[in-house]
Amino acid sequence: MHEASIMQCAFDLAFAQLPDDSAARIDRLRLRVGALAGVAPEALVFAFEAMKPQTPAAHAELEIEHVRARLVCRSCHTEFEPECYPGPCPGCGEWAAEIRQGQELDLVSVGIVGET
Repeated sequence: MHEASIMQCAFDLAFAQLPDDSAARIDRLRLRVGALAGVAPEALVFAFEAMKPQTPAAHAELEIEHVRARLVCRSCHTEFEPECYPGPCPGCGEWAAEIRQGQELDLVSVGIVGET
């Protein structure tokens, strides 16, 4: 499950935002996950819940923003959201398309509360 290593990286980035020598803690992590990122959001949630105890994120919530796949046909330039990937262009039936969105895997924000 590579989602555990992804979540560990997210925690590492989040913990680096905490001020040194403070009682601050993390109350929220927000991730943006694309449909084509090769990541199972449910596995991210599982890893988050398993890894957060005994950390500054022990009481944090995880928000996942799901990003749909968006492609553009290389032949007719139709922009579309495929039902499944890969999929044909609904305009011309061609299978050659460029990905415009859907590969995102980003830590968008870290909510920090407490004394600084």
